[in-house]
Amino acid sequence: MSLAVLERERTVAGAGFNRWLIPPAALAVHLCIGQAYATSVYKSSLVKHFDSSLTAVGFVFSLAIVMLGLSAALFGTWVDTGGPRRAMAAAAACWSVGFLVGAAGIATGQLWLLYLGYGVIGGIGLGIGYISPVSTLIKWFPDRPGLATGMAIMGFGGGAMIASPLESKLLRVFDADFAGPSAIASGSAVAKMFVTLGLVYLVVMLFGAWLVRVPPEGWAPEGFVPDRTETKDLVTTANVSAANALRTPAFWLLWVALFCNVTAGIGILEQAAPMVGDFFRGANGNSTVDAAAAAGFVGVLSLFNMAGRFVWSTSSDYLGRKNNYTLYLGAGIALYLLLAFVGSSSIVLFVLFAGIIISFYGGGFSTAPAYLRDLFGTFQVGAIHGRLLTAWSAAGIAGPLIVNGILDSQGEVGKLTAADYHPALLTMVAVLAVGFVANLMIRPVAEKFHESGDHADTASKETHGKATRDHTEHSGALLPIAWGIAGLALAYGVYETAVKAFDLL
Repeated sequence: MSLAVLERERTVAGAGFNRWLIPPAALAVHLCIGQAYATSVYKSSLVKHFDSSLTAVGFVFSLAIVMLGLSAALFGTWVDTGGPRRAMAAAAACWSVGFLVGAAGIATGQLWLLYLGYGVIGGIGLGIGYISPVSTLIKWFPDRPGLATGMAIMGFGGGAMIASPLESKLLRVFDADFAGPSAIASGSAVAKMFVTLGLVYLVVMLFGAWLVRVPPEGWAPEGFVPDRTETKDLVTTANVSAANALRTPAFWLLWVALFCNVTAGIGILEQAAPMVGDFFRGANGNSTVDAAAAAGFVGVLSLFNMAGRFVWSTSSDYLGRKNNYTLYLGAGIALYLLLAFVGSSSIVLFVLFAGIIISFYGGGFSTAPAYLRDLFGTFQVGAIHGRLLTAWSAAGIAGPLIVNGILDSQGEVGKLTAADYHPALLTMVAVLAVGFVANLMIRPVAEKFHESGDHADTASKETHGKATRDHTEHSGALLPIAWGIAGLALAYGVYETAVKAFDLL
């Protein structure tokens, strides 16, 4: 596509455009960048290839998450003013280049190149790609903000459900020995897998960028009257600027709650494949879970992650955002204790406990934009969301460092047991307790932080597009095609997850 096609004015929807085309456009991006949750499939291979530690290799993932949060905060306004198509195309380029540079680092044995490629460049693509579909869907679905954010963000959680089995298949193609219980592939195989994924993701994400549109100024769904929305606890009808939001206790308490929820969940996701093998070892010390089943566990967690992002966020439209966060953090404490002390007794219980924990992790992400809208209004909510995602950056460092650091001190990779995980899991219990208290302390934003009506309305018009396109779009035929592509990708992930779950259980 030419550069002119990427401009916001060229993406304003015409009459007759169906807003249900936006979810598959969002899924095309999020299902690709959600691959970040499947890094545990080849993590042990990179540890051996670079002759390094879990902490050093795990830092690649942490760096990508740090860059996600920083780029989301930095480019949030650019995404909004420039439109989602330009942002999604930029995300596609960064994500793909990140894989290619990372592949060069693996092939040449240069860990710093992997940091630069997948961690920095790819991480920037993660951040831009993450926020652009979210803000667009909120604009198209003002009547159901929880549903909208759930649709957008569930794809990120489901990305590993597709990437995990795909990565395993690619590694077996490039290295026939990968199927063994050790789950160790050669560095050459991982590098080739990176190149393949980078090119595939580029095509899919550009399809989403071509498909996306923004609503014309003043558009609203039929029957929706903004001034008649139901009043709920913590839901404001006023507006708060991004600058003022940073001055409120509510923002920072929500930041702490999100940070704690993400820190606890990300530790499991980043260590998922080795963890399930370590929890179930036979009398000879060898794991009873082979590589395929371990990859299946990653897929199962991705399914819970994706479902949690949609189900919990949608339920928050009825239960309230604060009540949902109380559930995520409070029930998460109990589940971490059960995982630590009961999980190793049964593979079914282990998968169930871990899966529900990860569903809360995903729910925290998808509920956050609607929580922000409730607290601060619609004015600059995208920019506020970008700033909130710095909590994800901090958690992306804290979670893996806590888990990897403790495990490195407990023993050698490939010989760890369930008991070696107890200190890390109990640490996460304490982290969740802090987040639980922070969420309970959130109160409505004081009037002194509210914007005047004229200021908010003027700024909103300046930010959200300057032109509408006087034309008609016939999107009826495109609707089943777009959903068919997204549906096939999801169906592949669900099928592979079901097959591997059968092997696992």
